[in-house]
Amino acid sequence: MKQAQTPTKAGKIGIIGGGPGGLSCAMLLAHKGFDVTVLEKGDEVGGRNARLQLGEFCFDVGPTFLMMKFVLEELFELCDRQSTDYLKFTEIDPMYQLSFPDFNIQISSNKERMKEELSRVFPGNEKGLEDFYSREKGRYEKIIRALYRDYSSLRSFLSTKLLTALPSLFLDGSVFDNLGNYFKDEKIRVCFSFQSKYLGMSPWECPAAFTMIPFVEHEYGMHHVIGGLNQISAAMAKVIEEEGGTVVTRTKVRRITTRGKTATGVQLEDGRNIQFDRVVVNADFCYAMNNLVEPNLLRKYSPARIQKKRFSCSTFMLYLGVDRKYDAPHHNIVFAEDYVANLDDIAQGRLSEEFSFYLQNASVTDDTLAPAGKSTIYLLVPVPNNFSNIDWLKEKDNYRDKLLEAVENRTPMGNIRDHIEVEKVITPIQWEQEYNVYRGATFNLAHNLSQMLYFRPHNRFEELKNLYLVGGGTHPGSGLPTIYISGLVTAELISKEYHHAISRR
Repeated sequence: MKQAQTPTKAGKIGIIGGGPGGLSCAMLLAHKGFDVTVLEKGDEVGGRNARLQLGEFCFDVGPTFLMMKFVLEELFELCDRQSTDYLKFTEIDPMYQLSFPDFNIQISSNKERMKEELSRVFPGNEKGLEDFYSREKGRYEKIIRALYRDYSSLRSFLSTKLLTALPSLFLDGSVFDNLGNYFKDEKIRVCFSFQSKYLGMSPWECPAAFTMIPFVEHEYGMHHVIGGLNQISAAMAKVIEEEGGTVVTRTKVRRITTRGKTATGVQLEDGRNIQFDRVVVNADFCYAMNNLVEPNLLRKYSPARIQKKRFSCSTFMLYLGVDRKYDAPHHNIVFAEDYVANLDDIAQGRLSEEFSFYLQNASVTDDTLAPAGKSTIYLLVPVPNNFSNIDWLKEKDNYRDKLLEAVENRTPMGNIRDHIEVEKVITPIQWEQEYNVYRGATFNLAHNLSQMLYFRPHNRFEELKNLYLVGGGTHPGSGLPTIYISGLVTAELISKEYHHAISRR
């Protein structure tokens, strides 16, 4: 193993939050020889990528889809390690099953299998699938390079490399419109665009550049980590400590300390002050700006201006430990009969009578999550964020019952209520109050064009010197792979300040 390089002058880095962005940044900086301390308020690292233990059953709190595994692999390689020495991956294929009221379709990263499935459900669209693979590949290769760049200055935004990618980034129309170049049937286009709602938009308004999301799924596949995706966070923490960094849990930051417009360190909840040369914020961006920065210090991201930003939806979560196995795919997305009305309800802050939901049946792949013969069932329903003022104390139990009724009616789990041993609910209010997610918007700031690249909060925070951002609220955006990239971009910025550039492959 190579020896880490030592910075040429003091480099004491404090990272607020041990989520995937903070951990990826910390492991890279620790490998470069920086004195890195990660401060995590929870009992263990991960944030929304942490483990949830309910008795003998183990769940991921948040992300369950691992896309673009090569991003994660590169982070470990940049630390002179192999991800497979820390994690056991298995590819999920078919990646997921989509269930509509009148048909099911299994989505595969195997191109021949996918062509056969499309021929079965939507005969005559095979040529459109080939065109989708071919044309979106070229567009993706331009966009992915843009995601790895720093946009903390207007000069970087107007770089020659970005200008060549602009036609791909700022395509006319929406994802749904762009998919119309390949598929005329609207239901096929929904099959390739449902991910848009997690970016804070419907497929009919989500910028066409985000067609890269279904493309990367089909091109690079979907993976599961044995033990759950929370194991990635645990592995990253292990690398940080191997590199001489420090990871401290059960330690809440009360305030980012400043001198004028310069961040100087943090004050902990217990009153202790710790000085740092650089501070990296991995807490939810808008929560941090409202709660961790001295009042009246910010202008561009003041509480009043933040409130006017556009945000993603929230999620209603139900985690079930059940006493049997079910013959259902690992990942399942079940669509409301009127999908457009369901999305409109979310956008307008209403609870739909009939909703779409995601169901993970991970025990069909991973027998470490539950006792023999039993299963973990993870359920997620996209719902309005807390700008809606929905009374979740009043709605929680009824919504839980409606979700279980929908599971019994729309999936092979027809009697699931008879088999529940343990359960936990997380509502949008709990996301906000217990996980510090601003307005419960679990996928952070929306990804409309006015909140992307240079127009998203910068990795080198523009309002306070020596303060940096990682996570879904900064460039390049939400979702595990892009959050890992945010950690890399920020680590590169800090390393360059100490004349130690990170050499990517």
